[in-house]
Amino acid sequence: MKVLSHPVNVLDNFNYIKQCKSTSRNFTAIPVVDFLDPDAKTEIVEACKEFGFFKVINHGVSMEFMEKIESEAVKFFNLPQVDKEKSGPPHPFGYGDKKIGPNGDMGWVEYLLFGAGPEIFSKNAQVILPGISESLWSLVNDYVLAVRNIMCEVLEMIAEELKIGPKDVLSRLIKDEKSDFCFRVNHYPPCPELQSLNGLIGFGEHTDPQILSVVRSNNTSGLEICLKDGTWVSVPPDHSSFFFNVGDSLQVITNGRFRSVKHRVLAPSLKSRVSMVYFGGPPLSEKITALSSLMDDGEEELYEEFTWSEYKKSAYKTRLGENRLGRFEKSHDRTQIPKIV
Repeated sequence: MKVLSHPVNVLDNFNYIKQCKSTSRNFTAIPVVDFLDPDAKTEIVEACKEFGFFKVINHGVSMEFMEKIESEAVKFFNLPQVDKEKSGPPHPFGYGDKKIGPNGDMGWVEYLLFGAGPEIFSKNAQVILPGISESLWSLVNDYVLAVRNIMCEVLEMIAEELKIGPKDVLSRLIKDEKSDFCFRVNHYPPCPELQSLNGLIGFGEHTDPQILSVVRSNNTSGLEICLKDGTWVSVPPDHSSFFFNVGDSLQVITNGRFRSVKHRVLAPSLKSRVSMVYFGGPPLSEKITALSSLMDDGEEELYEEFTWSEYKKSAYKTRLGENRLGRFEKSHDRTQIPKIV
């Protein structure tokens, strides 16, 4: 893959992009869930409790298909900057470069943002996002459908393992025709000058506000997650697998039993990193609150009830690294986090 030209004189703007101390080791304890393993649902729940993060293998999506959509995305990112900007700005969807959201966050990244809602994909690509090829548009649509099905399968495994009611008590939030999903393709361009810098941020630390998110990337490192003790560790890349992040909404639904994982991406120096992220959100009107079927007798709810629309608006008014759930926390003692038995 060729080294891309630097978008919009990025080298002149290094001072606007944060640096951080990177971990020097890969984290070998990341849970790996094999969909063919009869114990998969137990492993998923344990991973959601301990890390809020896990890798799925034997998921049924072919490498050929994943490489095809990645190749089409790379073709777009290889276009001249002026042509890519015809598909922007990303308000609410489209092409973005370095600026992440409206609140001043910056990163060494360019991206395409698709969403939200299935009605987007029923329309003409050139009308919605000028400059996006019909081929990429079609592949994104197929990819979103495939990954959504896998996410629903994971949520149904969780429901079965926790014994919290109907099998679709969680997956229905994603399956609903009004579900508010989002899909992002990120490109972290290579830049040899980064070798002289320490840990340049590609995408700053944050949690995802949705229920779950699914990440697939090429074989370039950069993704890091934060452990319970505050340690940042590097996730070894695996282009054949999917990585799942627990989001803020699922943390609320489980009343703190599951952990919304804080994560970030460090920019590469010599090789491009391309990632595709599906964010599974519920319908805008859906009330997000702890499931009563999961609560122990006398257990208090840790969070105020809110609709997804309310939380989405609140989350996107904050900076990436802020504790977005903080304003919804109830005032009682949060040291008594409930346990799954």
